[in-house]
Amino acid sequence: MQLPRGATVAVADGERLNLFRNSGDETNPKLTALPTPHIQSANKGSGGRHENSSANPDHNQVDEDGFAAGIAQLLNRRVMDGKITGLVVIAALRTLGELRKHYHQTLSAKLVGEIAKDLTGHPVQDVEKAIAAA
Repeated sequence: MQLPRGATVAVADGERLNLFRNSGDETNPKLTALPTPHIQSANKGSGGRHENSSANPDHNQVDEDGFAAGIAQLLNRRVMDGKITGLVVIAALRTLGELRKHYHQTLSAKLVGEIAKDLTGHPVQDVEKAIAAA
């Protein structure tokens, strides 16, 4: 995948978000870590369909869905404020699915690509390799 210079890369799962900016060129990305933003995960409505019961004992799913909705809200705001001009989202498959539900039309237009892979906590070189291989 070609990653435009200055593009933002969001690496997420249901609990963490890491942001990077491409300070390299399109064919040789060089990711620089950005400050970790605070995510408002109070939006529990996105995961409301996951009832906690003996049939579905995963009590954390609602929290993870709310966190993903909070990530999308942050990315939407930054795109609309002009702080993100190009975006690649790398996320665990389930998180990516939840993020997509909350993309604003403007964010979708700035989306360079998505990679369904959990790379949170991995070295930046792994993220760069995943982008190059996509």
